[in-house]
Amino acid sequence: MALLIDGKKISAEIKDELKVQVAELAAKGVTITLAVIQVGDDKASSVYVGNKKKACEYIGVKSLAYELPEATTEEELLKLVKELNERKDVNGILVQLPLPKHINEDAVLLAINPDKDVDGFHPVSVGRLWIGQKGYESCTPAGIIQLLKRSGIEIAGKECVIVGRSNIVGKPMAALLLRENGTVTVCHSRTKDLASVTKRADILVVAIGKPKFITAEYVKEGAVVIDVGIHRMEDNKLCGDVDFADVEPHVSAITPVPGGVGPMTIAMLMCNVVRSAEQ
Repeated sequence: MALLIDGKKISAEIKDELKVQVAELAAKGVTITLAVIQVGDDKASSVYVGNKKKACEYIGVKSLAYELPEATTEEELLKLVKELNERKDVNGILVQLPLPKHINEDAVLLAINPDKDVDGFHPVSVGRLWIGQKGYESCTPAGIIQLLKRSGIEIAGKECVIVGRSNIVGKPMAALLLRENGTVTVCHSRTKDLASVTKRADILVVAIGKPKFITAEYVKEGAVVIDVGIHRMEDNKLCGDVDFADVEPHVSAITPVPGGVGPMTIAMLMCNVVRSAEQ
């Protein structure tokens, strides 16, 4: 039977470790503040922002919430980012995506000081990741590395295949697996005979945004499967990019949806926030 990789349990462990670190920093007179900006009232974004505030409160980090109306202009948003960049009491800045269509997301992300970019999306953060310098790691891929390590799964020397090449998951995932000495292949919509590539994987990371796309025919016997996708089906149940029921009997370890990768993203964001104070 496959090991079920429990993201809820592992993320709770990480947050408890961070709570201790934050208390130790507080004893030395170091306070940590995260500024979270949300533009508009997108329901999913509001849930994510609420979860981030709760995580900050749990580990002992102060959070500043800027909930701006949908009509906020790009100029107004950039002005706020500039003010937060200059504030010495603010360690990290997070702009919740997506932004309204009239605002250029790239311009806003570029405006954040890379040393306060706790989401790890700034090109400087991405560059630091790829050349092995210290900086903020993209939260979801960093969470996946922790899921593997804390589940006793060796990465070094393993054949690692990523399905999906997004800037948020696929590309930074490749960089982090390389850093851990995995042998990495990135697949995408133009990959020919996808199953022949994914069946080579000792560790398969799936982030393509297609419900139950990966079935048993795509997976090597005994592989480790990490499912980044999350979808709400017509029956209101959640599923991932992997057909869990079909794949689970054939693998050595797998993440469930929900309760696998999802909880790790906020845990790793908190890691970046605490790192911002240490820097």
